[in-house]
Amino acid sequence: HVQLVESGGGSVQAGGSLRLSCAARTGTFRNACMGWIRQVPGQEREGVAVIGRDGSTNYADSVKGRFTVSRDNAKNTLYLQMNDLKPEDTAMYYCAAKPCGLSAYLIWGQGTQVTVS
Repeated sequence: HVQLVESGGGSVQAGGSLRLSCAARTGTFRNACMGWIRQVPGQEREGVAVIGRDGSTNYADSVKGRFTVSRDNAKNTLYLQMNDLKPEDTAMYYCAAKPCGLSAYLIWGQGTQVTVS
C-alpha cells in the first residue's frame, strides 16, 4: 500500500505563501489521481485541488487563481503551492490518492496544519 506523508504546513500572515508537499514513502502513485483536501474542526471536508495522471487539474472556486497543484512522479511527490493566503484557508490539509475512475479517495496522509492570521 502507498503511504502518504504531508509536510510544509505552518503559520503565516494573510497574503503570505506556503508550499505543501506529500511524499509517497512506500509504493508509487504515478497511476493515481491525487488530491488535496482540507478540514476545519466541526466542518465538512472540502476538496481543494485534484490532479490527474496526465497532469490535468481542477480547483475549488475558493482557491482558484491562488493555489497550484502539481506532481513529480519521478519523486513520488505531490505539491500544493498556496499564494495570497487568507484566514479562511486555515485548516488541516490532507493529501489523498485514488484510482482515477473512483470518486472516493482510498489512501490518506496524516495531515499538515495551515494557520493564516
